[in-house]
Amino acid sequence: MTERPCVYLVDGSSYIFRAFFALPPLSNSSGLPTHAIYGFTTMTLKFLKRYQPVYLAVLLDAGRVTFRNHLYQEYKSNRPEAPPDLIPQFPYIRKVLQAMNIAVLELQGYEADDLIATLSGFFSAQGVQVVIVSGDKDLMQLVGEGVSLLDTAKDKWITIDGVKEKFGVEPRRVVEVMGLMGDPSDNIPGVKGIGEKTAIALIQRYHSLENLYDHLQELEETGLKGIERIRKALVAGKDAAFLSRELATVRTDVPIQLTLEDLHYQGWQSEKLRELFVELNFTKLIEGLDANNREQI
Repeated sequence: MTERPCVYLVDGSSYIFRAFFALPPLSNSSGLPTHAIYGFTTMTLKFLKRYQPVYLAVLLDAGRVTFRNHLYQEYKSNRPEAPPDLIPQFPYIRKVLQAMNIAVLELQGYEADDLIATLSGFFSAQGVQVVIVSGDKDLMQLVGEGVSLLDTAKDKWITIDGVKEKFGVEPRRVVEVMGLMGDPSDNIPGVKGIGEKTAIALIQRYHSLENLYDHLQELEETGLKGIERIRKALVAGKDAAFLSRELATVRTDVPIQLTLEDLHYQGWQSEKLRELFVELNFTKLIEGLDANNREQI
């Protein structure tokens, strides 16, 4: 039996920010801040060595404004602007990925999560094994047969059972829970007065917002305490619930066209990487280079 091909879809934006905040400030001899570049590069090299991907893409956010901001202006408005020291590092991270021959995908108006969701659905429908490399809980809604989540920071694989353990419901119901409880990290409002435990209990019982709102007069069957308060909160927050679900739902119809072969990873361009590492004063990484040999990282 032929082994199913496997594609790794990396949430690049989240790893860039993780690298930036994980390391103390660094700069090269020209004064260019380099700690995010260095951290992201070392994480990528370790990933390549450990997982030996055959098909691989890094997905990036193309900007702060997406279609979600048109739905809800306050979406992610609680997040600060990118730190000034990080901004000049973005072009170099792209240069590093280019020198590594890793496909990089981004599209104005969409988040990296939406590109990941679109590619995940596209490839899994073709029988390709999909591994989403991210620690972002928003992507748990994509987990399913043939689609898993890999959080390299915690060295943890998340499958359907892992999502059920986290949210109490199967992956496709995660956005229903998010619609009720919201997500403070993305400034998604949810229903005021409905917390995580209540949201999970309601969706475990009713499965969807539509069904929940069709049965508001039967909430006593859930056994939850404070039913009248919950009912009033749901009535008052109905619009917010459906808006929040839409904001939390990743798009699977991003207009991108490519084939699995477009993501075929065949090793890096050693000389281009060396030139970049010299410019960035990454002495230790220069020593680890061995032309197109992933075993010698």
